[in-house]
Amino acid sequence: MIAHRSPISGIAAHRDQYVLTAGYDNQVILWDAKTQQPLARAMHDHLANQGAFSPNGDYVVTSSSDYTARLWTVPNLRLVAVFADQEDDVEMSVFHPSKPLVATASRDHRVRVYDFSGRLVQTFVGHAADVISVEWMSDADELVSSSDDGTIKRWSLATGGLVGDIDLNGIETDTIVIAPDSRIFAGNDEGEIIMIDGERRATLKAHDAGVKRLVLDGRRGLLVSLSYDRTMRLWKVGEGMPEASGGTQLPPEVWPRSCSFEGDDHVVFSTFHSTYRRYNWKLSRWDSSEIAPTHGANAAIAIDGKVWTIGDAGVVRVDGVEHANTRSLCNFLSVAGEVVLTGGQLGKVFDARNGRELYQHRSPLNCAVSFVHEGVTHAIVGAYTGEGIVLRIEGDEVRHVRDLPLHPNAVKGVARSGDLLFSVAADASATWVRCSTLEIVATLPDAHDKIANGCAGLGDGYFASISRDLKLRIWSPDQQAEVIDTPHTHSIKCVSASGDGRYIATGSYYGRVAIYDRVERRWSFDARMTTAGVSSLSFDPLSRHFLASSYDGQVYRVPAIPH
Repeated sequence: MIAHRSPISGIAAHRDQYVLTAGYDNQVILWDAKTQQPLARAMHDHLANQGAFSPNGDYVVTSSSDYTARLWTVPNLRLVAVFADQEDDVEMSVFHPSKPLVATASRDHRVRVYDFSGRLVQTFVGHAADVISVEWMSDADELVSSSDDGTIKRWSLATGGLVGDIDLNGIETDTIVIAPDSRIFAGNDEGEIIMIDGERRATLKAHDAGVKRLVLDGRRGLLVSLSYDRTMRLWKVGEGMPEASGGTQLPPEVWPRSCSFEGDDHVVFSTFHSTYRRYNWKLSRWDSSEIAPTHGANAAIAIDGKVWTIGDAGVVRVDGVEHANTRSLCNFLSVAGEVVLTGGQLGKVFDARNGRELYQHRSPLNCAVSFVHEGVTHAIVGAYTGEGIVLRIEGDEVRHVRDLPLHPNAVKGVARSGDLLFSVAADASATWVRCSTLEIVATLPDAHDKIANGCAGLGDGYFASISRDLKLRIWSPDQQAEVIDTPHTHSIKCVSASGDGRYIATGSYYGRVAIYDRVERRWSFDARMTTAGVSSLSFDPLSRHFLASSYDGQVYRVPAIPH
């Protein structure tokens, strides 16, 4: 049966007729909205990030980390054109409201416009960081884009140039929508909705964590906001600021990354499971149908020679056998004294040994590492909202100590080396913290050229970090970096090191693992392990292998010392 095998990252609906989903399994699936049964499937060569319907519903456009957007017919998903000029991930694509044109937003900092034949019509250059969102103005051949550079820019198709530049004081904005009267609504990482009306600007505090998606039904004047505080809020849009009109907590399987109005009564949501979830906003009621989980592995570690994994379904497995269940997507596994920490989308820290909840934070969690402070085992957990959550662990007892303000953006990795902790973030920054005092030693705002995705301790105060910029950095205790080119062609997702710090393994979303030998100063191993992407790397000291978990649910063993 046609279904997703990895989380659904994007969703769109056309009236009450069709639903389109895009997934981390590279699949694009068209569903019958009335029966919720699949109608057709198409594939990208890498993660499918988003999808959109043309105004009349005859076409869909999909956006992918394979650096392309693709145009397909509805309902059979026959490929019409490939928009292939991007040099990095395509985050979003949108149809012109009345002309056969498509605009794309790419992490190569550019906005592009294509016609339906695949011909590049225009390229807009001016953003200083990844372009995350793009929309057409309803009354003109103009586009509006938002970027990680903290600006919203307005572009003219007629002149090929910039006609408006709005500085949001460096605060990243992941999502924008445009009302029929040309007002712009933007959602930022501070949990705010910003209304931009010509020169006038107003701000509404909407959520307790970053706003990840705004969706507007201009005809009915309804706005939906999704946040990593795990709420959906509904707003009535009139002449002034949006007014609260309801909302709901999100079920554990819903990914607050994408949603769409479906027909007159429903909003459909992306999930971490095999299909989408529906919510009747008029009745304030979620669909109660069962959704099968996906079985991707997000983390794998070796404990006493046994392989522990956890993933999208929150099931802890030991050597492939179910051991415990957190019932929510988890991103990491980390041994801390007698406890095995895990956590993820719900913002909860669990003990992976038994699924017991240990602590609740206000936003999702990405990573954790243990350390010793005042002679007692502690752990620091990295959160989407930039904090390092410090936990004190004595036996089975876990107590929250404090939150350290590590970064202004999502913490993507934490590591320990000597008396230092090291963290990297989605804003490309890096921070050092002293274990013995819990004092922040230093922060480098521009430690990487793009989003940093992970880090590892190398011993003696040295660390390694990886980034979307395709570089491996080796950091000295005095915050100096050696920058090393890697064999990777797509964003590097994770990094780990052997116990002696000699071998550094790097894994990419493209499924590739490459190992760097610090002594010989060369890449000693490079192979694509899977088409599904490598989600985590860890080192097994007993077998001297790296464990590479994958979104396909498998764990691949890679010898630290190649034969």
